[in-house]
Amino acid sequence: MLKYRNLNKNVKLSFLFEALQSFGLGIWMGNILSLYVILFVERSNGILGFTANELLGITAGVSGIAMTAIVFPAGVMADKHPRQIMLRISAFMGIIAMLCLALANSILMILIAMLLWGAFQGISRPAFESILADSLPSGNRSGIYAILHLVRQFSMAAGPFLNVLLFLFLGDKWDISILKSVMLVGILISLISTVILFFFRDDRSMGNESESIFHKNELEESEETRKFSKLAKRIPILLVSANVLVGMGAGMSIKFFPVFFRSIYGLQPISVQLIMGFTAVFTGIFGLLAQRFSLKKGRAEMIFTVQFSATICLIAIGFYPAIILLIPLFILRGALMNAAQPLSRSILMDVVPKRNRGKWNSIETVAWGLFWNASAVVGGFLIGSNNFQRCFFITAGIYLVAAIPILMLIPLVHKETEQEK
Repeated sequence: MLKYRNLNKNVKLSFLFEALQSFGLGIWMGNILSLYVILFVERSNGILGFTANELLGITAGVSGIAMTAIVFPAGVMADKHPRQIMLRISAFMGIIAMLCLALANSILMILIAMLLWGAFQGISRPAFESILADSLPSGNRSGIYAILHLVRQFSMAAGPFLNVLLFLFLGDKWDISILKSVMLVGILISLISTVILFFFRDDRSMGNESESIFHKNELEESEETRKFSKLAKRIPILLVSANVLVGMGAGMSIKFFPVFFRSIYGLQPISVQLIMGFTAVFTGIFGLLAQRFSLKKGRAEMIFTVQFSATICLIAIGFYPAIILLIPLFILRGALMNAAQPLSRSILMDVVPKRNRGKWNSIETVAWGLFWNASAVVGGFLIGSNNFQRCFFITAGIYLVAAIPILMLIPLVHKETEQEK
């Protein structure tokens, strides 16, 4: 494994940015924001005739719409213009979004803040992922992506664990003023994290070492290998198709798990924070383990294995098991499903030429932006008055469909080699 001190400075900044960004999101986003919106709507006895779950889905959908509207132009611009410029523009957008959320005192203000946050993600992710890929050698990315995933998940876990202390101090109950105080801590950290985006620089990117593996070798390939390379150009399409389906399924359910814990099992804030925190910890560990196993078994094979296993866990959760079974099933579901992300990212960046990485990263962002958030709207209506079982089973069905393009990837994706120490 490459030593930290030998890494490109853009890669080091990526670790810092992801750590702080994930820490902040772990505090305010997800379960805290979800329950904040639910309590806000319940206190108002509904808004515009929507149930609390439906409105929660709408707030997520707003982010997806904003992201989708801007991510493709941002991806194109990230390929045509310096990536560092796009990151600085996104930083300004992120700062404005966090200030709006901190000052929000109505559902309308929350919707505006989430709209701006979606725009921030739409501008930043293509440029961020591209400049990171440009700063890593092709054919040996998955190790760094797995460690970055571990840092991201451990930082995400630190958010709920900090929330436990905050709830112990403020009160272990679902109270809107307590939730707002907790959110403000996370918003401040997310605000600080956006400042790091000002320090990325294109002139630190690598040269031909970070180019697509097919592009690098196209002049040296035999006729047989050239045929395989043409066939392998299907890889990005298959991979992104699978990710779009997974994102679509995940959005229907993930946003509503905190509500599920509160409504069906009667869990209080500290219990939910501990579950979310340990889920993030195991997600990081499983991502690292999946990468290590992939060196022997293959990356596409491991993606299929962990995602299929996660789907089985979700189906079991849909039967509302006893709490002693629910918690390990939920943690396994999240850890296994997300363990595929570093492998998926490394495959995509290995086969996509540098000149097109902004566009493909924008498509990936849509998979986890538009379809994740927009399907949350569908999930809210599917759940309605707490019919979580129907939503979980439909999500599991979508995950099974997403396994088809992953199976088609297996003969196309080569195994990686161990990185040099």
